[in-house]
Amino acid sequence: MSQARLMDGTGLARRIVKETAERAAALTERTGAAPCLATVLVGEDPASVTYVRMKQNRCRKAGIESRHVALRAATTTAELVDTLRALSEDPTVHGILLQHPVGPHVDERAAFEAIAPEKDVDGVTLSSYAAMSFGLPGFVSCTPGGIMRLLEEYDVDPAGRRAVVVGRSAILGKPVGMLLLGRDATVTYCHSRTADLSAAVREADIVVAAVGRPRLIRGADIKPGAVVIDAGYNAGNVGDVDFETAVTRAALITPVPGGVGPMTIAVLLEQTVTSAERHLGG
Repeated sequence: MSQARLMDGTGLARRIVKETAERAAALTERTGAAPCLATVLVGEDPASVTYVRMKQNRCRKAGIESRHVALRAATTTAELVDTLRALSEDPTVHGILLQHPVGPHVDERAAFEAIAPEKDVDGVTLSSYAAMSFGLPGFVSCTPGGIMRLLEEYDVDPAGRRAVVVGRSAILGKPVGMLLLGRDATVTYCHSRTADLSAAVREADIVVAAVGRPRLIRGADIKPGAVVIDAGYNAGNVGDVDFETAVTRAALITPVPGGVGPMTIAVLLEQTVTSAERHLGG
């Protein structure tokens, strides 16, 4: 029985971060200022604290200054908006990341929109989404951007292919569908209310699983020779795709972990340095 080729996000991400670190070092040498990413965390959710710490460590290794703003769990929408606007106006900050979720009492969209589009290196504002949708210059959402880089790395041309995106979140499902559409794929969005999800998946040349439900996509539903991108991450290092069965039918598949995850941070760092180059004239 044939096995799919694994799409190595860890290796590709390592190369991107290495190139990003070289650009950061060159920029710092030319301008005397290091690229700076500000991370904002509301509360002390353990997973979010871990993610932020990991991003700070990666920043350090890439020669990017990391500025962390920790806010109490009871922070109001207005307070968070004020914090993000202040960072947007700070010329020494080149990228802003609001770690989400921020808590049910906060208007997350209002918070995102307080981030200046030119510093939205996480690709979460309406401006960034519009740019992704219309193929205009701007920062992409990091996970979708990482997915597109993986497809390019493995010579997967979406043009003319049927792509099925399972999930419709504002920072993953929706934007990755628009990026695929921009590369001339025929895109179908599926979600929790999709009737007969299996039938939709069976038609897909490219499957992007981004719904946050462990092993939702069954291997039996994968079209032989399809490309499977598992952007899910659930407890126990389990993705949204039943890897053990899908790997026998797909041509290419991302592992969990080691597939999409490393690419997300690599794109974040890369976009931060790009922003710094624009702001510092590098």
